[in-house]
Amino acid sequence: MIRIFLVGYMGAGKTTLGKAFARVMKLSFVDLDWYIEERFHKTISQLFAERGEAAFRELERNALHEVGEFEDVIIATGGGTPCFCGNMDYMNTRGETVFLNVNQSVLFVRLKIASMNRPMIKGKSDEELRAFIMSSLEKRLPIYNQAKYVFDGSRLETKTQVVESVCRLQQLLNITH
Repeated sequence: MIRIFLVGYMGAGKTTLGKAFARVMKLSFVDLDWYIEERFHKTISQLFAERGEAAFRELERNALHEVGEFEDVIIATGGGTPCFCGNMDYMNTRGETVFLNVNQSVLFVRLKIASMNRPMIKGKSDEELRAFIMSSLEKRLPIYNQAKYVFDGSRLETKTQVVESVCRLQQLLNITH
């Protein structure tokens, strides 16, 4: 039985790597944000706006505990998921946890491109985005670093890089298909 949780900042590549890894390893793939959106028929930003952060984080914790029972699965968590409700400890007891570590300059480039689809950063200037990433990472890194494994997620821009990253992740976790 395989259960892998990918954690890291938004734009770290959790979904990109998770989907590719699941395909190669013949595992199920769950993006926790997508799972929540499907369940509630609303976007994460709608749920956040309607319920507030505390209620959203509780809803997120419950969804994590549901998918945390799945077997032969790779789960891409939301960027904030590990940081609330004891979720990092929970994931560490339920399976393998992998922190996709990406430096701030790579995150900036990725998030600048995707900012229109991400409510927390939509409309921010370059300077505001850089400051937001730096401030958020400073708070979250101590929690992300509690993962059992740290993986360099900075090379996920091309198909070749994704394939190479899947191989590196297999080696890190010492699992083959």
